[in-house]
Amino acid sequence: MSQATFDDDELFGEAAAETREDVEQHLSAAREELPTADAVWATDADNILGVLNGLKSALDTGEAREHLRQAKKWYTLGERADAFEDADDLAAEIETIEELLETIDAAHDDVGELTGTVPGLRSSLQDAHATTADDTDSDAGDADSDADDAAAADD
Repeated sequence: MSQATFDDDELFGEAAAETREDVEQHLSAAREELPTADAVWATDADNILGVLNGLKSALDTGEAREHLRQAKKWYTLGERADAFEDADDLAAEIETIEELLETIDAAHDDVGELTGTVPGLRSSLQDAHATTADDTDSDAGDADSDADDAAAADD
């Protein structure tokens, strides 16, 4: 009965290749979950609130953060095991996606603030212009009243 022998170096090489493949797959999945450039640029909304709501939705990163986490986990394992011959490309891709996610998150927060602020600002501006219109109407009424008073005094 022959017994298969497993060479430790061969097994380690296989494991290293599989680990690298896992990192690459998770990085690819993270990139696919990121919004497209067109999604955050183009709009068909009728007003600014529609634009902001559309942008807020477009900035959704889905499962990108989880895929990045998995990529970093397998990358860290491979690095600590010294399993990668050259992993600079993986480290750079992880950093790029991480920075992009931070930028998207910051933009999402900014859009969220604007989405909450703009309706109140619109309402305040409407009130301010309504008050101005009321004051103008009132001033016109006062001028008419003053003219009537002057005419009555002449009689």
